Amino acid sequence: MSEPITVMIVDDHEMVRKGAKGYLEAQPDLAVVAEAETGEAAVRLAREHIPDVVLMDLVMPGMDGVEATRKIKDVSPRTQIIVLTSYHQDEHIFPALQAGAISYLLKDVKARELVESIHRAASGEATLHPRVAARVIKQFSSGEPIHSNLFTELTEREMEVLTLIARGYTNQKITEELVISIGTVKGHVSNILSKLHLADRTQAAVYAWQEGIIRRE
Repeated sequence: MSEPITVMIVDDHEMVRKGAKGYLEAQPDLAVVAEAETGEAAVRLAREHIPDVVLMDLVMPGMDGVEATRKIKDVSPRTQIIVLTSYHQDEHIFPALQAGAISYLLKDVKARELVESIHRAASGEATLHPRVAARVIKQFSSGEPIHSNLFTELTEREMEVLTLIARGYTNQKITEELVISIGTVKGHVSNILSKLHLADRTQAAVYAWQEGIIRRE
């Protein structure tokens, strides 16, 4: 018999966690190895247990599900994350997928379908709730960049810094342009890379040009 798929449940509502855990543990090929009620706890437990799949709520006190997803993928790239939420608006969907979630489900999903989605995620296959799939298809069909919604995550100051990065400004030139310290600039750059899930400022510059940041001015 193959090893069971290990699952971590992340939700700030205890009843949701307990209900999901009870059903999943009744499945012979699934094992719930951890529960977390905050994003911070989810990252810590992911590092400890390296689960195959995480069921991730999005709206939680402190660190939200998008940031927790991003950090879990950093500490455990093999872990697949299924968003399980009540929200199906663009400002939730696209940042979560960009952060590394493989699937996006709403909490009205049937228990059987949730189990099937966990199996698919463990095999590297995505599942999107029909409402979410419709939003993704509409976004592609509109011709608008699918990542444009991510800019809602950036603060006004971070957008200014990103614009200057796209223009080729060094950190020192950004400090002079915005009249802020070099430490503050470095902090903004770090936040931009984290929020947009990019590796370095070169990628940030390319990304900003591709997404029309300069034309947004």
